[in-house]
Amino acid sequence: MEAIGGVLAILAMGIAGAYAWSKNKSWKQKNVIWGLAAMLIIAPFLSWLIGVQYGILVGDGFAGGGLMVILFVIIFVFGLIAVLVGIFGNEEKHRAKFK
Repeated sequence: MEAIGGVLAILAMGIAGAYAWSKNKSWKQKNVIWGLAAMLIIAPFLSWLIGVQYGILVGDGFAGGGLMVILFVIIFVFGLIAVLVGIFGNEEKHRAKFK
């Protein structure tokens, strides 16, 4: 149980740090910051947390491990897309959409 609390603390600190770091930044910088946070903090720890809980629930470690891998890849790809949009995206289109 201590490991789960530690992982939740790391997730909370990572999300709070990304929020604080992206505050008052441009749209492109926010995409890069949140994409990196998703790839480096959210993907590994959230997939571990969900995978371990699922493995305990069904009583099969391989099911939990498989779910961890699948979730990690999905969240990592979303983070990678956010980083690429932040680097190569067009901020003027975003500003025109929300005015």
